[in-house]
Amino acid sequence: MLLPYYHDAVIEAGLDEAGRGCYAGPVFAAAVILPINFFHPLLNDSKLLKEKDRDLLRPIIEKESIAFAVAAVDNNEIDIINILQASFKAMHMSLDMLKITPQSLLIDGNRFKAYKKLPHHCIIKGDGKYASIAAASILAKTYRDELMQTIHHEFPMYGWNKNKGYGTVQHRNAIEQFGLCKYHRKSFNILPQKNLLF
Repeated sequence: MLLPYYHDAVIEAGLDEAGRGCYAGPVFAAAVILPINFFHPLLNDSKLLKEKDRDLLRPIIEKESIAFAVAAVDNNEIDIINILQASFKAMHMSLDMLKITPQSLLIDGNRFKAYKKLPHHCIIKGDGKYASIAAASILAKTYRDELMQTIHHEFPMYGWNKNKGYGTVQHRNAIEQFGLCKYHRKSFNILPQKNLLF
């Protein structure tokens, strides 16, 4: 059973990211403020849900949340500022987009860069503990997957419609054969030495 809040006297936003470990594509982050009484039996860490359940939950979260926002930092900026800083930036961007300013932040994971002096709580595996973080994980994941499905049509050889940019055997073999494309994270050292970029 997910917890509805960390502290019931303040407006809390849950935050999570998706795509941090991918070889290609942006990192996405979402911020979600849920009503204290929000409940859905399927709501959980997005990684533990089937794709169809994530897709079912996304419009419910968007409709019933007090506020939500999703932001992304692309692979080129990831290569410049590194993936950790890009994850923090995407979270900050999602907070900038919220129509309501939260009073406290619940962050999935163990690190965060402070945002506008708002108190924040880093919670390891928070997406499996707090409803607002779980909701954020679902939005970040579904928005990112949707983008990867779209850019898959541009470079179908990498199989992003299946692996979403993660370093699966199929994806690694395609990099061996075709090299990297404009959506790959060049700073991740994933290019075999013999291959050229295109």
